[in-house]
Amino acid sequence: MAEYQLTIGLEIHVELRTKSKMFCSCPNDPDERNPNVNICPICLGHPGTLPVINQEAVKKVIKTGLALNCQIPEYSSFDRKNYFYPDLPKGYQISQLYQPLCKNGFLEIYGKEIKVREVHLEEDTGSLVHPLGADHSLVNFNRAGVPLMELATEPDMNSAREARKFAEEFHLLMHYLDVSDADMEKGQMRVEVNISLSKEKNKLGTKVEIKNLNSFKAVGQAIEYEIKRQTDILDKGNKVIQETRGWDSLKGLTVSQREKEFAQDYRYFPEPDLPPLHIAQNMVNEIKAEIPELPLKRRERLIREYGLDEKSAEILVYNKNLGEYFEETMLNFRNKPKDEFLKLAKATSDYIITDMQSRLKKRGITSISGSFPIKSKTFSTYVTSRVTGILSTATSQTVLDDMFETGKDPSAIIKEKGLELISDAGELKKIVNEVIKNNPKAVEDYKKGKENAFQYLIGQVMATTKGKANPEMASQVLTKLLKDI
Repeated sequence: MAEYQLTIGLEIHVELRTKSKMFCSCPNDPDERNPNVNICPICLGHPGTLPVINQEAVKKVIKTGLALNCQIPEYSSFDRKNYFYPDLPKGYQISQLYQPLCKNGFLEIYGKEIKVREVHLEEDTGSLVHPLGADHSLVNFNRAGVPLMELATEPDMNSAREARKFAEEFHLLMHYLDVSDADMEKGQMRVEVNISLSKEKNKLGTKVEIKNLNSFKAVGQAIEYEIKRQTDILDKGNKVIQETRGWDSLKGLTVSQREKEFAQDYRYFPEPDLPPLHIAQNMVNEIKAEIPELPLKRRERLIREYGLDEKSAEILVYNKNLGEYFEETMLNFRNKPKDEFLKLAKATSDYIITDMQSRLKKRGITSISGSFPIKSKTFSTYVTSRVTGILSTATSQTVLDDMFETGKDPSAIIKEKGLELISDAGELKKIVNEVIKNNPKAVEDYKKGKENAFQYLIGQVMATTKGKANPEMASQVLTKLLKDI
């Protein structure tokens, strides 16, 4: 692989979340299970029908383009892309070739700017259903005419890692901008990879396109396989064929779908039934004002303001709801001294990422909304109780489970369940002395330098108190008493 220059570009299709389709008033409902119900003469391409542009879809594409640092031209227009396929009811697709809504942007990954050539708007096709064992296919037109945004990068990526990261970051951006659910399992986001190998530096090899990848894992695996396949061809002195290939996830390989010696001629021409768009600057400014803090900036800020490590920051950025809940919780600590604030920030992120996230998954809770029982103020009390030792690791799990069910304050649950820790120094001293008396061999081992013996003795203290001893104070008392022996 070292002797070949790897070049990768991506095309990503995303179905936009709008109430209606791109050019008609039919519902845009990806969850509709009954075929051919969200259809009308317009999206079926009946003669004499006229399309009307969905303004909300246009705004969502411009919003995406602005987030990708794109130029928004003053004028944009639609074109007809002519080809025949059974799921294309009109015999052409309304798309954008000559004057896309957004162009010349970039998205930063791993500190590298990947250039975005354009982001344009078009309509989706219908979908084909292939009944098992049948000698025919069925067409469902519910998806026909759904607003479809397409992003095309320049061939700026040089590894499967970069390509996968770009797709992941763009997917995350869709959620932050609230323009699409981008559910890849439902086909709401599809990735196509253009890949080539060349012996000459800064020169593109023969392009091979891998179509309709529906997971980030598939993006990475398909690229890795294609690198090996093309390398084997070139090593034997043969030429790579320009073609379109598909990914077979079961066999773990790409398969040829059609060869393309030259780019396919779709016979584009300006869409005669739609007027060109004039993109007013005041509208662009209004859309720009709606853009929230984006993932890259949020990562940097979480690390800078809260002292989080990169892994924790990444989890809180990727899980947008958890990140927002973390910051809401930290508002309750805003008046703490800096050192204490940073300590509480680490504890809060740790407990959200471990204790809380596991319970959310177990209960099937996908969003921390207004109905979530544990308010941020209550969770800040839980964090404080953990950090100060009021709650031990064991008792904290019981308390958190109860908080999920009732939303009660931790102090109330501790009192109700009798979970108060023993933090009185005098009482702890009596208990520890009894443990030392009953475990002479462990004490002797500790004196010989066996650190495990100390943990054993602490374990005996916790067992004697049924987990109610304040672990930090118990450790301090045990250390002092062992030193005096």
